[in-house]
Amino acid sequence: MYLNKDWYDDKEILKFLKESKEFLTETASAQTRMKLARAARRTAKRRAVINKLRAKKRKLNPEKFYFAHKFKKWTNTQKQTFRDIQYDESRIVIPLYDFDNTLIGFQGRSLTPNSVKYITVMLSENAPKIYGLNTIQKDKTVYITEGPFDSTFIPNSIAMCGADADVSSFNFSGIVWIYDNEPRNAEIIERLSKAIDSGEKVVIWPSSIEQKDINDLVLAGLNPMDMIESNTYSGLEAKIKFNNWKKI
Repeated sequence: MYLNKDWYDDKEILKFLKESKEFLTETASAQTRMKLARAARRTAKRRAVINKLRAKKRKLNPEKFYFAHKFKKWTNTQKQTFRDIQYDESRIVIPLYDFDNTLIGFQGRSLTPNSVKYITVMLSENAPKIYGLNTIQKDKTVYITEGPFDSTFIPNSIAMCGADADVSSFNFSGIVWIYDNEPRNAEIIERLSKAIDSGEKVVIWPSSIEQKDINDLVLAGLNPMDMIESNTYSGLEAKIKFNNWKKI
């Protein structure tokens, strides 16, 4: 299985215009006009996706993610998953690779608030639902975030794409858990508490930071690693910081 990148920018049209002087004449061939029209449509799709993400205040690296105009239809070309594709929609495609850079699954991230936010499709049912395994070095500290977008701003990091993912068998030299800055989120509270009780290192967000996740930090012009390195705790210190944080 493989992914074909469907992500384009304005340079595609500009390059094509420069290479084809035929556009400057009224005798441009039908084939040439069709080629420009296709490039224009692809650019329009990309702009629409970026505008939607900007509206949601999300920052995205287009080199790491993909775009499926009709997600269900495209998914069925990779693995027969959806019986009914009548009500299809555009989604950001988040590829999941294993340590050997083999595609093991992907997530479709919704662009509208009325849809299921993430749809996960595994091509290998026994593979871990984790983003970024193909990018990390096991002999260095591995940072684990809640979302794939956040992980792209932190060196040597992965993201959990399912609550049932387990990293204990990967033999990482060390891990640091980074949950979102949402002290009233019961699920985050439970996961943080469990990680601390297990002796893991965790990031406890300081009260001076209002942003709710790494993506928001980047959008605010802040360096996420500065915050992470200054607020990583374990053991008793982590419990004290955690108890103070969840009272905010």
